Amino acid sequence: MARALRGAKGSVVSPVATIEVLRVGEGTRIDRVAVEEPLAIQVQGRTIAVVMRTPGHDEELATGFLRGEGVVRSRAEIASVHHCSLRDGDDVVRVLLADGKSIDFAALQRNVYATSSCGVCGKASIDVALACAPGLTSHVGFDPQVVARAPDILRREQQLFDQCGGVHGAALLSRDGAVLAVREDVGRHNAVDKLMGWALLAQQPLDETLLVVSGRVAFEIVQKALAARVPAVVAVSAPTSLAVELAARSGMLLAGFVREGRMNVYAGAERLKPSSNAPTE
Repeated sequence: MARALRGAKGSVVSPVATIEVLRVGEGTRIDRVAVEEPLAIQVQGRTIAVVMRTPGHDEELATGFLRGEGVVRSRAEIASVHHCSLRDGDDVVRVLLADGKSIDFAALQRNVYATSSCGVCGKASIDVALACAPGLTSHVGFDPQVVARAPDILRREQQLFDQCGGVHGAALLSRDGAVLAVREDVGRHNAVDKLMGWALLAQQPLDETLLVVSGRVAFEIVQKALAARVPAVVAVSAPTSLAVELAARSGMLLAGFVREGRMNVYAGAERLKPSSNAPTE
């Protein structure tokens, strides 16, 4: 049985597990796989979600999750965020909100339940998503050359994927294509949450950035980007119809099948603005 590498107290110390596998016709060999373990997210002492994730950047993951659900919108609303490993080996991130910051636990639990049961990211409709995070008002543009190169930039930064495969990647890029941060995880939404949590904790503004993801774009990815005020989402693969509709209604650039210099622009084409200063390969 494959087991993750663990420390003395049971906490996962590596995002990669070493296992023995049988390669038919060649015998056994040692291989590496991405670790997948549960993480409980607690707010004010109450567990509000348990997510399956690749260990690493857990405090960012919890913060990004709460940002995407509209619980917090700024670093000032968080008093503390702390990761700990319990005696039974379970991992928990405990978030305490700042004095005066309230939370509707009933509404949050309904959203989390909807996410796990129907896959619509805790939002019953696009109208509800836009009520939680209104449409974008900025008119920032992106050079098509930068958009076209975004997946290649991400791929070059995916160190965990190079080790074991089996993980999704997400990156935040500046308008000129500079890498601000990269995160990887077995769950594409976890990778995005880690990025959004990093930005909130670092107080990094995202209103002129581009989010690039290694796979498809479902509604939840666009919703998380909107909650963080990211004006552009770029993907290697396809978006879903609901993702396209939310991007269009929120004023977000959404490009899919971005490969080898080609792309399909599903929403926000007005944000594509060629620049003579765009970097070249």
